[in-house]
Amino acid sequence: MENREGHAHGTGELGDDSWIAGEVAGCEFTDARLGKRLGSLLHQISGSIGGTVPLACQDWANTKAAYRFFSNERVDEGAILAGHFQVRISAIVDACFRRIVDGETAPSVTRWGSAQVLV
Repeated sequence: MENREGHAHGTGELGDDSWIAGEVAGCEFTDARLGKRLGSLLHQISGSIGGTVPLACQDWANTKAAYRFFSNERVDEGAILAGHFQVRISAIVDACFRRIVDGETAPSVTRWGSAQVLV
């Protein structure tokens, strides 16, 4: 799915779903099958950003499977977002490292609420 700039989400390349593997790799599920299912769901949903789950899933079997996944007591937002946070933190560290190597100002760490944030 393309964003407003005409690029696939997360990559800058049209039709590239490689970002999904990175997002799912850091997820903290107790069952590896849940991570696989999340990858499938991300692929389906990324094809219709802003649409409904039935629209993204295309048929009743996939829609029902998606709702079962989301209602599974072993799936929570912390487990799903762990992968996303891991990918984003890695990207921030890489960007800061590149700034240092390129001779730009060194990043500083500041407190924002109860978290430390690289600036």
